[in-house]
Amino acid sequence: MRQLKYALIVAGAVSGVPYAVLATPSDDTLVVGLSADIDTLDPGEISSRDASNVAEHIFTTLSSISVDGQVTPRLADTYTVSDDGKSLTYHIPPGHTCQDGETLDAEDVAYSFNRAADPANKFTGNTPGFIFTSIDFKDAIAPDPEHVVINVGIKSSMTPGFLTEVFVHCKDSYEKMSLDDATTHPVASGPYQVVDWTPGSEIVLEKRQDPGNFKTIEYRIIPEASTRTAELLTGNVDIITNVSPDQIGAIDNSNVARVEKVQGTRRMYVGFNQSAMFDSPGAMAIKKADVRRALQYAVDVPTICQQLLSIECERATSLVNPPQGNPDLTPYPYDPAMAEKLLDEAGYPRDADGVRFEMTLQAPRGRYLNDANVALAVGQYLSDIGVATNVELMEWSSVYVPLIRKHEAGPMFFLGSGGGLWSALYDMSDLAAVDSGPNYTDWDDPRWFSRWADIEAAKSPEEERTIINEMLKVFHDDGPWLLMYFQPDFYGVSNRIDWTARRDEVVELFDAKLAAK
Repeated sequence: MRQLKYALIVAGAVSGVPYAVLATPSDDTLVVGLSADIDTLDPGEISSRDASNVAEHIFTTLSSISVDGQVTPRLADTYTVSDDGKSLTYHIPPGHTCQDGETLDAEDVAYSFNRAADPANKFTGNTPGFIFTSIDFKDAIAPDPEHVVINVGIKSSMTPGFLTEVFVHCKDSYEKMSLDDATTHPVASGPYQVVDWTPGSEIVLEKRQDPGNFKTIEYRIIPEASTRTAELLTGNVDIITNVSPDQIGAIDNSNVARVEKVQGTRRMYVGFNQSAMFDSPGAMAIKKADVRRALQYAVDVPTICQQLLSIECERATSLVNPPQGNPDLTPYPYDPAMAEKLLDEAGYPRDADGVRFEMTLQAPRGRYLNDANVALAVGQYLSDIGVATNVELMEWSSVYVPLIRKHEAGPMFFLGSGGGLWSALYDMSDLAAVDSGPNYTDWDDPRWFSRWADIEAAKSPEEERTIINEMLKVFHDDGPWLLMYFQPDFYGVSNRIDWTARRDEVVELFDAKLAAK
């Protein structure tokens, strides 16, 4: 196995990083250190997992997904599905209220769905860009205060699961607010409300109803991995996300905290942006399937996992989490000679300087596990086969996210997309349509996108599975992603806290509590 020489950004030693000496959180306060800032708390614009994890405590949803992938009640206690599978009716028991005192009922639910879908709002978040595209959302109607009907355009067993991700908010308050106000002044429908928000620094929530074992939840934005670890070890924070692999030992041996290690579901990939806005020679090259296939052989993903993430991994074969993927597909091996051969055959030989074409690879710094070093390693692997790659590292919230949302990142970009364990179709729904929000590469292969109609028409689970496997082979052979790995998740947890991490990156704190003494 090759020794990586490309990790140019090294996390500082924990003992050498200055940090503020703060008081240990009080017994009624839980403090969480996040690696990335929150750019919005407007339910229609939320697209990042960090923002969603905060919003989960502020807003309610119709139902939830349990750790084992089951749809469980939340605001609604029951639901029924019409015979054609295109109308879902949820029962909303009375007795719920919003932060402003407004009664929370079916009318608010219908408003929340329709507001997110309203084209006049130009929302680009997870709900309109991914959920509604995946289910072909039509509208939501409240025939009475206790019932809301969600109408969709396709019949799918996935629909109830998708609807668990739509945040419900309060009609009277949000009708009075501008979109700018809604970004930074959320009105709670869930257990906690925002009492203080300093962008780039912290968000403070206060409990207003059950569930939740802590009166106050403080989210502190701490981009530097070594600083997050130092804050954890000194007792200033209780939980930190994205523990750097080189700091796991220090935490586990500290006697004051531990690392919760889980195999996550986030699909990490390098996207090939095929939009018309990129017209450099390199950008034009990656619009060709044979070039994209050649580049798959250039990157040694298992070595990246071992040396930069401190895990052993098998390279992804598609965008679907195991064991839901196509079992007949095998990962691309690391074979730089094959990569060079295929690039020669595609019409991109090395020039006198050894360069085939130049490429820009953009990546965030601090959003994902050791993301900067991973991007630098990928850039070096590509440069080794003659694709001269300039890696641009960017701040996540204010710089990188806007590029991603507008499909302007690239022409190559490093990104992670949250996934699930409960269905192949859930993971595949990032690319439910050419114009899906998460289709950040603008891929438009009809061999993929035309098959969604076949899935809807499938008469049995076996027939559906055959179509899924055929689609995943197209994605593997000619797809828009340079396939990487499923990201492991490392959470640092203070010994004063009893909390268990989930595999799906949902950082739910309702059940967190003080550890028994």
